[in-house]
Amino acid sequence: MGLLKRLGIPFSCQAPAVSELPLPGEAASALTHRLALAQANSIADSNPSAVIIGSDQVGECKGRTINKPGGAVDAVAQLLQLSGQTVNFHTAVAVVCAATGFCRTAQVETEVRFRILEEDEARRYVEWDRPLDCAGSFKAESAGPALMEAMISNDPTAIIGLPLISLAGLLRAAGYQLP
Repeated sequence: MGLLKRLGIPFSCQAPAVSELPLPGEAASALTHRLALAQANSIADSNPSAVIIGSDQVGECKGRTINKPGGAVDAVAQLLQLSGQTVNFHTAVAVVCAATGFCRTAQVETEVRFRILEEDEARRYVEWDRPLDCAGSFKAESAGPALMEAMISNDPTAIIGLPLISLAGLLRAAGYQLP
């Protein structure tokens, strides 16, 4: 949670017990919103006085959801499939406090345009950055931008997985004072 440290607030992390499987016919943006809210609510149940943050991200290219590759061979294959393509990343954040009844969400869209990639450079990148748990097989916070022509978003932290501009607004609305 290196991003959350930027806001200078105390926090602890707890893994939510939420299935990330999409519902039949569920759009990527709806899936992201549902998962962020489900994550926050699953933790809020056992921590009713805490302000809980949930966040999730789903990539989409040509109407197809982009998953985490899991392995190096799949990561290289995914990068080659995304070569020259535009991928839309939907990043949702939810803030919930059961004690006050506060529950709000925000969603940020990031358009990523991949440049045309050669197989050997995709392989070198995967070996270097190991983006095996990242949808789209790249890490924007590391060397991933070298694979891009452009990244367009109104929140540069959204592509890394936690949109801090939106989150700060939600926390203020929940009554939390930021430094």
